[in-house]
Amino acid sequence: MTSRAVSTELFEAAQLGDRQALLNVLEQAQPDIRRYARTACRTAADAEDAAQEALWLLFRHVGTIRALAALPAWLFSVVRRECLRLVRRAGLVTTIELESDDLLQDRPETDLRLDLAAAFEALPAQLREIAVLRDFREMTIDEISRSTGLSRQAVKARLHRARVLLREYLLR
Repeated sequence: MTSRAVSTELFEAAQLGDRQALLNVLEQAQPDIRRYARTACRTAADAEDAAQEALWLLFRHVGTIRALAALPAWLFSVVRRECLRLVRRAGLVTTIELESDDLLQDRPETDLRLDLAAAFEALPAQLREIAVLRDFREMTIDEISRSTGLSRQAVKARLHRARVLLREYLLR
């Protein structure tokens, strides 16, 4: 979904509680969400479930999305997470194999950099912040914990989740 599909005025009205505006936003977002879910999920049923979950979360949390430009990435990350959850629930995937990283070796370096930048952009903000502090600024877990006010366990959990999502994004 592109942020151009939904006007700024419509999105802001939906955020302020205008029910008709929210229904219009959902209606405009639905085709792109379903199309993406069909490519991201294992089965048609999983794609339908993931799309419904994304639409439901948008309905419930439209007021928490900071800007219209963040809407597509937010929706697509919901779909990705839901597809992964459905695969795990089916017992097909328990961990991501590190050996699959060999697939990245065949890609040109420029493409890999662009894909890595896109993968970081696709991360939810709280995970992206932790990953950038650790992997680019090379801060320790304790330093990140102090600078963000999070516990060590929370930092470790967010870093792990960020790396899993980055790996999934890059392997796609």
